[in-house]
Amino acid sequence: MTDLTDIAITAADGSATDLSAYAGQVLLIVNVASKCGFTPQYEGLEALYREYKARGFAVLGFPCNQFGGQEPGDAAEIASFCSLTYDVTFPVFAKVDVNGDAAAPLWRHLKHEAPGILGSEAIKWNFTKFLIGRDGAVVARYAPTTKPGDIAADIEKLL
Repeated sequence: MTDLTDIAITAADGSATDLSAYAGQVLLIVNVASKCGFTPQYEGLEALYREYKARGFAVLGFPCNQFGGQEPGDAAEIASFCSLTYDVTFPVFAKVDVNGDAAAPLWRHLKHEAPGILGSEAIKWNFTKFLIGRDGAVVARYAPTTKPGDIAADIEKLL
């Protein structure tokens, strides 16, 4: 099994990193977008982050432009939007592909560990969410329509 904390990711500033800073935490990893019908979920994601971060929980946002071109901005524009519109304080990383040949290794791992309906690994839209336990195992996958607040009980169980 791949250790989630060893998977290479790219920070918003373009530097190479990994998830080792989040080892031992409960994580909610989400593909996000600024111009999506689900974009108001940023508010709920931020609320979860603020509620549980002191107990070892983090929301990690990964902007994605693969669905209807709904994340056209560069890293600075995305950061500004998140901060000014939704007061986002959880980490938002560099833009990624979640599907296809160029899918980021993290997203390949998440999709393999928690396939969607009928075993499909493809991400269907922005704001697909993956809940990760303290041991790095993928615990659950949530559809874009699942509101962040509806995940709170599952987060509580892992904390």
